[in-house]
Amino acid sequence: MAHLIRSKFQNKLSNAATSMSNKSTAKVSGMMARMGFQAATDEEGLGFAACDDLDYDHRQGLQMDIMKSDEMGGGDAGEGSGEGGIAGGEDGMATGDSHYQRDGTGPPLSGSKASGLGEEEKSPKITAWEAGWNVTNAIQGMFVLGLPYAILHGGYLGLFLIIFAAVVCCYTGKILIACLYEEDEDGQLVRVRDTYVDIANACCQPRFPSLGGHIVNVAQIIELVMTCILYVVVSGNLMYNSFPTLPISQKSWAIVATAALLPCAFLKNLKSVSKFSLLCTIAHFVINILVIAYCLSRARDWAWDKVKFYIDVKKFPISIGIIVFSYTSQIFLPSLEGNMQKPSEFHCMMNWTHIAACVLKGLFALVAYLTWADATKEVITDNLPSTIRAVVNLFLVSKALLSYPLPFFAAVEVLEKSFFNEQERTWFPNCYGGDGRLKAWGLTLRCSLVVFTLLMAIYVPHFALLMGLTGSMTGAGLCFLLPSLFHLKLLWRKLLWHHVFFDVAIFVIGGICAISGFIHSMEGLIEAYKYGIED
Repeated sequence: MAHLIRSKFQNKLSNAATSMSNKSTAKVSGMMARMGFQAATDEEGLGFAACDDLDYDHRQGLQMDIMKSDEMGGGDAGEGSGEGGIAGGEDGMATGDSHYQRDGTGPPLSGSKASGLGEEEKSPKITAWEAGWNVTNAIQGMFVLGLPYAILHGGYLGLFLIIFAAVVCCYTGKILIACLYEEDEDGQLVRVRDTYVDIANACCQPRFPSLGGHIVNVAQIIELVMTCILYVVVSGNLMYNSFPTLPISQKSWAIVATAALLPCAFLKNLKSVSKFSLLCTIAHFVINILVIAYCLSRARDWAWDKVKFYIDVKKFPISIGIIVFSYTSQIFLPSLEGNMQKPSEFHCMMNWTHIAACVLKGLFALVAYLTWADATKEVITDNLPSTIRAVVNLFLVSKALLSYPLPFFAAVEVLEKSFFNEQERTWFPNCYGGDGRLKAWGLTLRCSLVVFTLLMAIYVPHFALLMGLTGSMTGAGLCFLLPSLFHLKLLWRKLLWHHVFFDVAIFVIGGICAISGFIHSMEGLIEAYKYGIED
């Protein structure tokens, strides 16, 4: 009898140990498969799903017990905040726990955040046309003025690259948004990430959960600050060429422009600046039309024979960076898509905005180059006659000065969130006091950033070279390399062979262009600095 009991007890222990071992193995295998390190078999996938469901039910049971104890122990406090607050808090906790288990994106949401999300849902959303207008502002801004200079060194291949960059940037923008979504249990796409940084962090989990976000933040800060520097450079350049008879150098004009930009350090939001955005952009389109109209008036003198089929091997990589930088918009696409009334229209919006940008940029660059041929300058308006140049350049300077606060404020926000946020345990204390006002030393840091852009503009006053350097260094990374890499990492199991081919090809070509453009841009800057070339 004792032997029989001992045998049954040992069998039960053996079966339980085997079951636990199989479940653990299946769960680990499934987790590894999710991270892309190995493929899971059907049996392992079923085992992982069962373990995940058991773990989910267990946590839900614990959560319900906690909620019940909270209702019994803290009912009076809950009544004080109203029935709606209680319901919102409970739903927020339950939803947060489910969100954490299924998507792995973070801890449960608090009641206050749940109510905040409810308010956010009521906030007005933008239409596809408004979203397209924002994208158009980003990819058809002042930096199209450097595209004729790219045709100077690239010829017909430069025109092809304007088309190629539009197609690639449109594609990478779409796959970047695809990385924000995952399928739920019912096969429906659910938005589980909000920003470029969230995508980068998801790709680096579990070993380095914040490494990807740091890399993206650094790239964003570099690109935004370099954009600010370019606005100061182009302002000084335009003013100097508008009034060449005045005894004021380009560096002095840059200082004058920066003095007008110092109030940007006091910005708390962009409401006041956004009022001028539409007028500013319309003025820029008018200026482009004026330049094209002048070029068309000289159509009889167009130098078609100057458009080359060969390239300048040394300077053409700089042109690649210029073209890529003129299409950069990936930084704000996640937030833009999240604020659309109909996110399903995002792909259509990306198509027509990039087609329009491709056509307008190609025509502008070709017509301007045909007009001035080998005399084409880094900023094409410098080629205009003095009678027209002063008026056009004054409008462009206004455009540059009004555009400066946007990248400046974005760079300040990234810096403050990364280094001056006590809630996220950053390196330095918060820049704001308890009353929400900016502290004196925080204002000093903002002013220092404005002065830094001035110093860079003074010592490196080369619009096209800086534009090429920025496009090669951060533009290629944020537009080509990272989106294709993240797409392969997060959606590897669902990609068709041609998607994999496109992603790998974009990554390889983007990497080659980025490295060559960076090297040649640095060589051009060193050469210009060595020989004291100011334009």
